[in-house]
Amino acid sequence: MARTGKSFAVSMITVCQLMALALWFSATAVLPQLRAEFDLGAVQSSLFTSSVVLGFVLGTVTSAVFGLADRIEPRRFWAASAIIAATANILILTVPVDGVLVIVLRLVTGVCMAGIYPIGMKMVATWARGDTGFLVGLLVGALTMGSALPHLFSVAVPLDWRLVIVAASVSAYVAGIAVLFVQLGGTPGKSPRFDPRMVGQIWANKPLRHACYGYFGHMWELYAMWGWIGLFLYGSFSDRLIENPGVWSALSTFAIVGVGAFGSLAGGYFADRIGRTTVTIAAMVVSGACAFVVGTFDGAPFAILLAVCIIWGISVVADSAQFSSCVIELADPHQVGTALTLQNAIGFLIALVSIHLVPVVADHFGWWGAFAMLSIGPVLGTIAMVRLRLMPEAIRLAGGKR
Repeated sequence: MARTGKSFAVSMITVCQLMALALWFSATAVLPQLRAEFDLGAVQSSLFTSSVVLGFVLGTVTSAVFGLADRIEPRRFWAASAIIAATANILILTVPVDGVLVIVLRLVTGVCMAGIYPIGMKMVATWARGDTGFLVGLLVGALTMGSALPHLFSVAVPLDWRLVIVAASVSAYVAGIAVLFVQLGGTPGKSPRFDPRMVGQIWANKPLRHACYGYFGHMWELYAMWGWIGLFLYGSFSDRLIENPGVWSALSTFAIVGVGAFGSLAGGYFADRIGRTTVTIAAMVVSGACAFVVGTFDGAPFAILLAVCIIWGISVVADSAQFSSCVIELADPHQVGTALTLQNAIGFLIALVSIHLVPVVADHFGWWGAFAMLSIGPVLGTIAMVRLRLMPEAIRLAGGKR
């Protein structure tokens, strides 16, 4: 029997989301061990993260085109997605880690993420009573903390990287069962459908186009930073001859990525009060500056390096939910579903490029060059959001607060 009460239900959805989304970076978190044991190259290492991203794009577009979120009861959809994703993740232990099948399994995991993250949003929205912004920020925070969780697993079970994969899968299995016992706050609204005939109309909408440009710059930086900051820290700690560099880099990465959850909540809180372009511009200026300089702190005192990385971890995701909010507020109501699908699909495809470029640039120009390259995204995103802020249509953002 489902438990009642908004606080309980929203808390359960958030915790389940956090536990299942640990699958996203479960393999990425143990890349230092995998590279040492299997001599993985830069491309193969990148695919452990980028194949999940590509799968998420495929899953999101498929779900939007066929209206799966409306055809399948959301708790069952979410639970099935989590269980299939957990199974694909744990099957990594049965195939060669340096082969093609492991990448296919990571792709399947990504496809299933499209039934977890967006559907979690849909479920929590049934409890919204004038606090949608906060609830969306809460779910983005769960995404962020879930992405950090595998790094904590790698410290809790440091003897074998395989145990990290098992821990992430078990976490998702438990979440998939638990979510079935959560009561919704009402009948979920219909998800806006994707209509390819609207793409031209949406792209002709100048304010909406600039909101998407801002998001694209954000995505160029975000997942590449999340995917590679752990390996950067592992190398930095190893160079310092610190005892147990793997443990220290995993703990640091958990803190850096996980603290972004608080950045997401703060971003949503302030965006509703001082304006969406204000928050997105400020966040991208800070994160872009961190991306540009963090590589130069490779040999700096530990405390300084960690402080810069934590500031980066907060700012890199503080604006994330606000780009979707901009699209919802700027698009014609009947175009919202197509606009959001288009924004997310292109944004995650852009992330694929930056994820693969980071190790290539790092091999030639070091970590400073690789992370400085990521700063290009927030620079261009900031320009786009400044231009949007100056448009008359920006008055529709955040109740007129731009």
